[in-house]
Amino acid sequence: MNILAVHPSGLMYTKVFLRLEPLGLEIVAGAARAAGHRVGLIDLQVETHADFLRRVRDGRPDVIAFSCNYLANVPEIIDLAKRAKAELPRTYVVIGGHSASFTAAELLEHGAGAVDCVLKGEAEAVLPAFLEAVEHDRAAVATIPGAVTRDGEGPPPGFVASLDDSRPARDLLRHRRKYFIGVLDPCASVEFARGCPWDCTFCSAWTFYGRSYRAMSPERAVEEVASIREPGIFLVDDVAFVHEKHGLAIGEGLARRGIRKKYYLETRGDVLLRNKEVFRFWSGIGLRYMFIGLEAVDAEGLKRFRKRIDLDRNFEALDFARSLGITVAINLIADPDWDRERFRAVREWCLEIPEIVNISVNTPYPGTEIWRTETRPLQSLDYRLYDIQHAVLPTRMPLHDFYAELVRTQQVLNRKHLGWRALAATAGISAGHLMRGQTNFLRMLWKFNSVFDPRLQLADHAREVRYAMAPPPARTGGAVDPRSLYVHPPQGRKGRAALGAAAERFVEETRMGGAAP
Repeated sequence: MNILAVHPSGLMYTKVFLRLEPLGLEIVAGAARAAGHRVGLIDLQVETHADFLRRVRDGRPDVIAFSCNYLANVPEIIDLAKRAKAELPRTYVVIGGHSASFTAAELLEHGAGAVDCVLKGEAEAVLPAFLEAVEHDRAAVATIPGAVTRDGEGPPPGFVASLDDSRPARDLLRHRRKYFIGVLDPCASVEFARGCPWDCTFCSAWTFYGRSYRAMSPERAVEEVASIREPGIFLVDDVAFVHEKHGLAIGEGLARRGIRKKYYLETRGDVLLRNKEVFRFWSGIGLRYMFIGLEAVDAEGLKRFRKRIDLDRNFEALDFARSLGITVAINLIADPDWDRERFRAVREWCLEIPEIVNISVNTPYPGTEIWRTETRPLQSLDYRLYDIQHAVLPTRMPLHDFYAELVRTQQVLNRKHLGWRALAATAGISAGHLMRGQTNFLRMLWKFNSVFDPRLQLADHAREVRYAMAPPPARTGGAVDPRSLYVHPPQGRKGRAALGAAAERFVEETRMGGAAP
């Protein structure tokens, strides 16, 4: 069959700080191609809706597969599905991805017949059987694990047998030079492991994967990095190098082959401190940038988000990263209950440290624990506002004042790292980008004020809501059975076998609030 895979447009922060290749969709496209199908891929982060409709009309795909990893993209995906269906009524439209897995029934309802199926979980695990059913017996789609159709729902989704089987179809992207993160321009994405064994209340990574953790073999990981042409690589693992031996084996394999890249990854402060030798080794082979989600700068904030790491340990982790010469970006979560004094204090603290600071807004998402336990009433069910840059919970200040303080704080923090000061600090890097025809990094230096504008954020609340989210179940504010949140059924410690016994103990101790070894 002829398949068109579609990634939706970028969100607010992707217009300034980064634009990553759609790795998950590339993996799905690779699995479809391996099953003998013709596959095309369009990324609306760098192409237009007109380009999409042209591909639909000219290519006449049998299947259109949308990736829905972010809730804010739901209205766009539904509208495009309806337009495609109007052009090609017999084309089979399926939506998959992280957020789609938590909102399957709603997506079918919004589609009003334009969406044939939502595929929950890891689509590549069932893709050959799913496409076989679409081609020969569409009624049988409802029996595929993870499939949700108007005719019914199949068994729970399952995992791919091995991450070593992952073969991203990177060649299908028409504009590979458009992807970057900070000064890594251009930048590709790789995956060494899937899942997160922790259980932070604001996050849905662990609920999607059932608190499992699986790893690609070091040999296959090295092979994947070796196949990438871009000089920069972003590691998409939820928490990089949880298992120290695995991370070290990959690094040593890259060093033996003389592979030199510049790397950006995400991890936790306690993982960084526990596995210092791994990060020290990687700093010697190209690790230059690191993202650490502190989430809060006080003990009460960490407790709220069940980020069970001592505040002093977080600050120790920042010191260690600095000692390695690694540039660190940290994330703080602004609660809608913040007042002007809290924003002022955060600004002053962040200006005292050299790290890049990003501030997001506390947002309950379907699939997160706080979606079920947060007792404050949601102020909107507009998918487009669920992008961690809008307030969907009641604000202590008037909403326009909250946005003014939020953006003022972001402006102050980003002034350290964007604009003329950033250009002066990165003159050599910027010149190198220009010599190679790369302008993503330079363009983003002056885009902040045109994207992050409190007037625009406030106006977003006044837009017509054509597709509204289903509200969460009645909130009690009490504990939630994690099994009711999972997309992939939990497998207990068997699902985290790749961690090894020592790392499993470390995870459990830090998860339950004990002292990390």
